[in-house]
Amino acid sequence: MSKQFLKSDRLNNLSYAIRGPVFEKAQQLEAMGQKIINLNIGNPAPFGFDVPDEIVHDMILNLRNAQGYSHHLGIFSARKAIQHYTQQIGIKDVQFEDIFVGNGVSELIVMTMQALLNQGDEILIPSPDYPLWTTAVGLSGGKPVHYICDEESDWNPDIQDMESKITSKTKAIVIINPNNPTGAVYEKDVLKQIVKLAEKHNLIIFSDEIYDKILYDGNVHVPIATLSEDVFFMTFGGISKNYRAAGFRGGWVIPSGAKHRAKSFLEGLNLLASMRLCANVPTQYAIQTALGGYQSINDLVAENGRLRKQRDLVHYKLTDIPGITCVKPKGSLYVFPKIDLKKFNLVDDEQFVLDLLTEQKVFVVSGKGFNYPDKSHFRVVFLPDTDTLELATNRIGEFLNEKRIKSTPILQEA
Repeated sequence: MSKQFLKSDRLNNLSYAIRGPVFEKAQQLEAMGQKIINLNIGNPAPFGFDVPDEIVHDMILNLRNAQGYSHHLGIFSARKAIQHYTQQIGIKDVQFEDIFVGNGVSELIVMTMQALLNQGDEILIPSPDYPLWTTAVGLSGGKPVHYICDEESDWNPDIQDMESKITSKTKAIVIINPNNPTGAVYEKDVLKQIVKLAEKHNLIIFSDEIYDKILYDGNVHVPIATLSEDVFFMTFGGISKNYRAAGFRGGWVIPSGAKHRAKSFLEGLNLLASMRLCANVPTQYAIQTALGGYQSINDLVAENGRLRKQRDLVHYKLTDIPGITCVKPKGSLYVFPKIDLKKFNLVDDEQFVLDLLTEQKVFVVSGKGFNYPDKSHFRVVFLPDTDTLELATNRIGEFLNEKRIKSTPILQEA
């Protein structure tokens, strides 16, 4: 018998539901000629959100300069622009030499976990989370430990639950703010409490702030690294969402605060950055233009902006369906509704997502895919235009009406 080549044991318990089995089913249906409404991934380009012309223009002008490898941490102009950005938002004492540029935040998340974790080390991760965080921790030999974000409190982290899960093996706390998948923008007081926990237990804070400019209704994003100089922070950002340049793969991570306590870790991260030689160079020439140019995202999230209108439409249409509730997102590109399973012939969120895809050709992601345990949530991306979102939410409503448990009339005595 010929020998089978098996995947690494490290991958056995890892998943990435955004491109998981339901994604494969959607691809099969499309291959059969079915038209799918894809509400599963926050990819702006297919929905008519173009990268600003100025960014593309400057990237093209510098293509000849981008033919060779760059410095492994990133080109000077990009890191200098990121440094200036930290000064604008109030993160203190960041030098351009501190900053790591990567092929999107995704690469940097994996690299930072690989640089930090030994077998069995624990990282606190929000539930629901962006699943790459959980997967990156597991892939790096660590143990993801999920703390609950409270739906009744606008999806802010539950500080008591967070602290109850800190052990001698805990290395760091991850926050995602503004949040994917819930759209939460964390309150300043909650962030201060997280900082106090990190101070008390000597933990790193990894803050994923890729959506920091995508804010609605006057909500304000507070970078957590502005709240202390005694904690070591790693703040992640990039051009994928704010500048609609997801395919360019341009991200960065900013060490700040108690950097003197992280010299060895940063040396390890520097080694990993060297091993990949450099981040893609053409995109690095877009970073200075993006951060310093006209911030067109502000128009999109304003009262009459396209993203704001699409968010409002999806939230209204979904909450108008009996049996669906949803906290209105304050930021990001997503809503995270809850299904009252007692009212429908549905076992859980996974069945809902698969049946919705096969019966109504609408592709969303289950709450389980974001490591949320209650089996009754799903994530909807509101990037498509309003006509498409109207059609998709109508189909969700039709689907749920078909699955609705009909109440048995009470017979009155004659």
